[in-house]
Amino acid sequence: MAKPTEARQRAILERLDRFSRFTDSSIGIPFTRFKIGAEAVIGLVPVVGDIAGLALSGYVLIEAQRAGASKDVKLRMLRNMGIDFIGGLLPVVGDAFDAIYKANTRNTRLLRRYLEEQLAVEPPAPPFPWKILVGLSILFGIIVAGLKLVF
Repeated sequence: MAKPTEARQRAILERLDRFSRFTDSSIGIPFTRFKIGAEAVIGLVPVVGDIAGLALSGYVLIEAQRAGASKDVKLRMLRNMGIDFIGGLLPVVGDAFDAIYKANTRNTRLLRRYLEEQLAVEPPAPPFPWKILVGLSILFGIIVAGLKLVF
């Protein structure tokens, strides 16, 4: 698989930012600074809502695969998804946990950090073109010698 370009990686991050905002913090709770997302609302439906939330979280993992994330990053994303899923299954406190943990935002942040580290690594400088330099020097010497013979 070809390495994704910087523009493609940035587009993936923009999509994931929008997705994470929708699923984790799109609904403001009146008179507080706290926000919940669609996933917390869906999670109110016992078991089925938590499974749907897990499926939604899978989208972030798929985008991480497309972006070329490392195995370590994807494993940490799976861990966050598992914690969110298991925590959401707990009776009564599970829904509050779901609203607070925000696995999609955590996973998007993980991918962003990974991609920014990848983009910050400069590719190694190309090797010095010794063959071209030697070839041009010989060619220049031949031209100079030829001009000296002619004039």
